[in-house]
Amino acid sequence: MKQLLAIVTCFVALGTFAQTPIKVEVKGNVFNTKADSVKIAHYYGTHYVDYIKAPIDKKGNFTLKGILPSKDYYVLRIGSQHLNLIFRDSANLTVYSDGNNVGAFSNIVGSDESVAMNEFIQQMQRFTMIRDSATAQLRQFPDRQQEITQAYQNEYFQFNAYRQRFIAQNNNSAALLPVINTLDTDKEFSIYESVITQLDNSFRGSPSVEAAKTQFAQVKKQRDASAFLGSGKPAPDFTQNDVNGKPLSLSDLKGKVVLIDFWASWCGPCRKENPNVVALYNKYKDAGFTVLSVSLDDNKANWLAAIEKDKLSWPYHVSDLKKWSNEVARKYQVSGIPFTVLVDREGNIIDTRLRGVELERALSTIFGF
Repeated sequence: MKQLLAIVTCFVALGTFAQTPIKVEVKGNVFNTKADSVKIAHYYGTHYVDYIKAPIDKKGNFTLKGILPSKDYYVLRIGSQHLNLIFRDSANLTVYSDGNNVGAFSNIVGSDESVAMNEFIQQMQRFTMIRDSATAQLRQFPDRQQEITQAYQNEYFQFNAYRQRFIAQNNNSAALLPVINTLDTDKEFSIYESVITQLDNSFRGSPSVEAAKTQFAQVKKQRDASAFLGSGKPAPDFTQNDVNGKPLSLSDLKGKVVLIDFWASWCGPCRKENPNVVALYNKYKDAGFTVLSVSLDDNKANWLAAIEKDKLSWPYHVSDLKKWSNEVARKYQVSGIPFTVLVDREGNIIDTRLRGVELERALSTIFGF
């Protein structure tokens, strides 16, 4: 996930369609703060665009009144922190907040949607920290794989259950927007589609919702185009030269469980994921697991140097050194890397886009340890 406090505004795309300005008023009190003002703004992950500003008096009281560009998701800025708010026309909200931790300790009166959305973001933050910690621990302590994976799975199931309840309890609510950032849009596409439909029903015309709808349409188009990579379908065979210029085919590896790993020496996320792939290869190679790395490099020296530096010790590395025009990548309709396809011993697809803990869980299920 991205910066979590940017979640609800990551879709904002102002100026893409006609907008109707709205009047809003926010009053309230902030204690434990050194901030001298509050602002209503859009947050873009790295910067703010401010619209309305008001002073905070010595007792922490403030009143904000003004015009915003449209109904949408905004933030209430208090010093270097902010609180996510949903504004509809003629919104009249009251906010009480602890300046020591605005995100965690605030009371919003007048917008149940904003209350629900902020509660979800808090749970999402917690789960993301657990997931990232589990991934880091697996890399640091591979001998504790079973313990770490079990602990993560428990948290994963708990969060999924919470998210399911949240969606049900906030039917057709604008508060559902941050749910999108927790979904695997391939494996949970039906949930994704339902959330988008509900957002359209409840908050159509919001720039963030309109941008989310546009993104959904793009994902759906790509999903429809890549349906041939569905679970249980044969993995398209291919042949490409290895590091020694000798042809290697996917079908040559039939009888093994194969992770087709699309990567490149210049891809930061790929290089960051490599230690996890190496650890899993070393753990399961004797049980019949291997990796077939397809590089989207265009420089052979860089490709070979990265293989050596990252200790990618499996013997199966191929590339035609055409970067994004790599013939295998085009065949598999790869639009971003790292991208993985897990193939069973018969050459059929088990799953796609498995990384980190998810890949570890899949292999543990296959091999039983």
